[in-house]
Amino acid sequence: MQYDYITVGHVTIDMLADGSRAAGGSALYGALQASRLGCRSLIFTAGMPAEVREVLAPHLEEVDVHVVPAAHTTTLETRGAGATRRQRLLAWAGPIVPDRWPSAKVLHLAPVARELPPRWRGDAAFRGLTAQGLARQWPPGGGEVSLGAPAREALAYAGGCDAIVVSARERASCAQLLELALERGALAAITDGPRTSTIVLPSGERLSAPVSPLAEPVEDLGAGDVFAAALFVALAQGATPQAAGALANAAARARMQGRGPGAIATRAELG
Repeated sequence: MQYDYITVGHVTIDMLADGSRAAGGSALYGALQASRLGCRSLIFTAGMPAEVREVLAPHLEEVDVHVVPAAHTTTLETRGAGATRRQRLLAWAGPIVPDRWPSAKVLHLAPVARELPPRWRGDAAFRGLTAQGLARQWPPGGGEVSLGAPAREALAYAGGCDAIVVSARERASCAQLLELALERGALAAITDGPRTSTIVLPSGERLSAPVSPLAEPVEDLGAGDVFAAALFVALAQGATPQAAGALANAAARARMQGRGPGAIATRAELG
């Protein structure tokens, strides 16, 4: 079965400050945004199958999921928001070792904790990368998550993508990834929360993608991921970088106005 959109990355269990558990991860937020833009979407992940399906239960009418069995599901303790967010890795599902290679019109490589396979062998007309999970690192056995330079083998992902998205916070750690992606002809987008995003073309030209003012964001978890998904979908459908950036910013803004995946907007809501 060919999908319109596949995300590859860990679905996470996020342990929040109030003690509640929530499904998270770039793969989840990206696939849901693509689905709400009209794409048939698949999450390709690894973890404990029953646990992953349990946390994804509210969303399984919108997206398909394929879980490569692992001894654990990636679990993160999350505190704060934006630049003050802090996370601890409590459990890790390990590298994703695909047992099959589905194809898609758009492939979104969406790591949260250095879990991508060495390369993706399924066909894709458009490949996008959100790089935050390549830059995350933690002490042996788990603990406080910090940002560092992606592993050398991760450069292959940037070299083979059509677009790459990083946040302003990750930009310094991912500088080499960004440079290589641009050299190979990819478009790069740098998000900055509720502030103006920057789109860099392979030529070096920079475009500003302003965000409509949002006085008090409710929550920003996953905002960069829905930005990326909307950007990738629009670019794959032939939109100009400026138009794709505008749709992506609208998607991120909508996400920040509510809590959880329910705040992800549909195509009609984005206008």
